[in-house]
Amino acid sequence: MLNPEARDADDAQVSQAEPEKDEGLDGGPRSLRTAVLPRLGDVLPALVQQYGCGKCLAIVLVDGSGLAEIERNCGSEASKAALRNLSALVYDVAVDRLDGDEVVVTGETGRPEIAVIFFRGEGEGEFYRTELPSLVSGIEKAIERQGVKLVYPYSRRSPGFSVGYAAVQRNPFRGAETQIRQALSEARDDAELQSRMDARGRRRMFQSMLLAGEVSSVYEPIVDVTTKTVFGYEALVRGPEGSVFRSPLALFDAAEEEDLIFELDCLCRRAGLEGAIGIPAGTALFLNIRPTTIHDPYFAPEELVHTLRRSKLRPTDVVFEISEQESIDNFDAFREVRDAYRAQGFRFALDDTGAGYASLQAVIELEPEFIKVDRALVTGLDTDPARKALLQALQAVAHTIGAKIIGEGLDTLEELEVLKELEISFGQGWLFGKPTPLRA
Repeated sequence: MLNPEARDADDAQVSQAEPEKDEGLDGGPRSLRTAVLPRLGDVLPALVQQYGCGKCLAIVLVDGSGLAEIERNCGSEASKAALRNLSALVYDVAVDRLDGDEVVVTGETGRPEIAVIFFRGEGEGEFYRTELPSLVSGIEKAIERQGVKLVYPYSRRSPGFSVGYAAVQRNPFRGAETQIRQALSEARDDAELQSRMDARGRRRMFQSMLLAGEVSSVYEPIVDVTTKTVFGYEALVRGPEGSVFRSPLALFDAAEEEDLIFELDCLCRRAGLEGAIGIPAGTALFLNIRPTTIHDPYFAPEELVHTLRRSKLRPTDVVFEISEQESIDNFDAFREVRDAYRAQGFRFALDDTGAGYASLQAVIELEPEFIKVDRALVTGLDTDPARKALLQALQAVAHTIGAKIIGEGLDTLEELEVLKELEISFGQGWLFGKPTPLRA
């Protein structure tokens, strides 16, 4: 990077101050963590001055429009912080791959974008085939590698940052500023096209996986706190191994994006039942369902009983987990459906209790047989009196409605001992092992 203070006033080279250095997302040195990139408008006069005859201008543009969701949810300061993280990453890749005459700027007001601008002279046309694509590839790989770290702690997933590029050769018949803006517009169009192509690729890949039924289940044990024996197993979905849809978060994010939540949910239930063949006798199968499951004709109580026979399971072996992540809009209607399943012997658990404001209302309205307390209330339970008091109060409510509590996210024996002290029936978490296929 060129330092403007080291240049003479009559030097036509575009310059950019060296931003502050700070620790990077990966623990190494990282620039721009606190500094702010100049705007394109601030350096445009210098760019016009440098853009002489015989030169070629290249622009690589990173589109950060996905940060709009962070601004809507967390405010403008959060969005700016995430954009600074992205700026730091782009800046470092540019410094590493170019020869020092590049300038890195943010876009025009209201556009969350970052542009890398540099010039090449006559006889350097090969840069368009090699150097420019190499820089784009380096930025894309760095963004993919950093992933959600760029937007942490404001989002649980990367919003997606598309990269485009363009190059224009100086035409003295046209204004230099006109050509610079032309290149910027072409780079934006290229980034937008790349974003659409990426989205199409993801959509086709996800739909192909869904139609082929390529999801499976792993099972996490739920343990009796007193006897330390396995009471049941929760079925947890996994996408194809080695794919971008391997994790449940990636699966349901993609399903939400493609409006295929209901279809994925149906597939997850089938996978949970199919993988549970051979579940140890006397243990319960906890199966995650959403309130919309009631609209699945293949999951009607009578049809489900028939399906369970093929899996050698009885309705009394199955516990439906309802998460408040998908709200129940009409408790009266859902209670009717709940009662129809209960008449067949199925039981219910309320998942993620304590993770949201609607939890206690759902406990009272639905009267589940099990209340699964979110890990946020369990982690550090042995050292946090407030968490212990909350769990104690919830245990009293559970006792009143005849429900059993399951503490989720157990990591230590000390947390387990506090559950025992509070007379909480069951625990679940990596303390008892990571989720695995039952046949393993």
